[in-house]
Amino acid sequence: MIIEKLLALLTLKKVANLGDNSIKRLIREVGSAEEVLTEKTSNLLKIDGIGTVKIKDLHNPQHRKAAENELKFIEENNINYQIYDQEGYPEKLKHCIDGPVVLFSSGNINLQHKKILSIVGTRKVTSYGAKFCEELIETLAPINPIIVSGFAYGVDIIAHKTAIKHRLQTVGCLAHGLNQIYPKAHKKYVAQLEENGGFFTDFWSTDAFDRKNFLGRNRIIAGLSEATVVIESADKGGSLVTAEIASSYNRDVFAVPGRVDDALSKGCNMLIKTQRAHMLTSAADLIYMLNWELDEKEQPAIQKQLFVELEQDEKKIFNFLNKNGKEILDVIALQCDLPTFKVASVLLNMELKGVIKPLPGKLFEVA
Repeated sequence: MIIEKLLALLTLKKVANLGDNSIKRLIREVGSAEEVLTEKTSNLLKIDGIGTVKIKDLHNPQHRKAAENELKFIEENNINYQIYDQEGYPEKLKHCIDGPVVLFSSGNINLQHKKILSIVGTRKVTSYGAKFCEELIETLAPINPIIVSGFAYGVDIIAHKTAIKHRLQTVGCLAHGLNQIYPKAHKKYVAQLEENGGFFTDFWSTDAFDRKNFLGRNRIIAGLSEATVVIESADKGGSLVTAEIASSYNRDVFAVPGRVDDALSKGCNMLIKTQRAHMLTSAADLIYMLNWELDEKEQPAIQKQLFVELEQDEKKIFNFLNKNGKEILDVIALQCDLPTFKVASVLLNMELKGVIKPLPGKLFEVA
């Protein structure tokens, strides 16, 4: 029964030294969360990676009582929950070794068959960072991505607000339970966000806001998406941690470059310099690297315009494709005598104008 499974998982989550990875390992070996709680300690200790320290507190009756109280909160407040090995749990998060065994959510989140992008950055965002974030999401809007962030000050809330402005689904990952909102100043955005998107957390109603929770929150931000974008970061900070987590999950990481003497660009510049992130100068870079294409149902968002005005470089590329048929970006750049990075941007603009369309294999052709 699903409620018994949930209650058993919540009980295991209260065991001080058992993390999500260890809980999953125990369940794989024993059979179920319920059986883990009734299995002999001697048998559990035979499992690789499970020692006395991890399970010494396993049978504390207070854990079950705490789990029952949290289950009551979940039921009384109609909290949605997803269990890691069941349908409805975020697909990309399933592949993260330390993904939450139970994920709580609110709102109307639908991650099925969607392009998902996490955007993070400093809380002290500059006008440069804010402008880049807004323009990035605005340009990506026709592709209809889901925008994930941490609902914090700075880059996070700009990403959420811009997604809402362009009617994109957006997901806020919280470092506390769903019975509170931090920062309080962002309560005014909750209803809008839940209307087309919502919130994820694996923290309980009894978990007070604490900065040490950011690490747990950041793994969800990184794990939900195909790629993580860092927009402005000092040489230390949570955004860099999120980038490292995303990289450990084998996800693409992008960083926005800045001036070498800007304190809030040091983190991004370091990620690029050490080849831990792709340099991101425009939405075209991201679309090219991720090989994102418009789904058929999204095609009407970009309609071919009659008598569309083309810039000089756009005309050059259009004429080449019109004469030679479909071709990859690198060949287009070579034959049109244009830098590859510029062609990527020009192709995106042409796609938005409806005069070309992307094909599988990073090919492009006249629409």
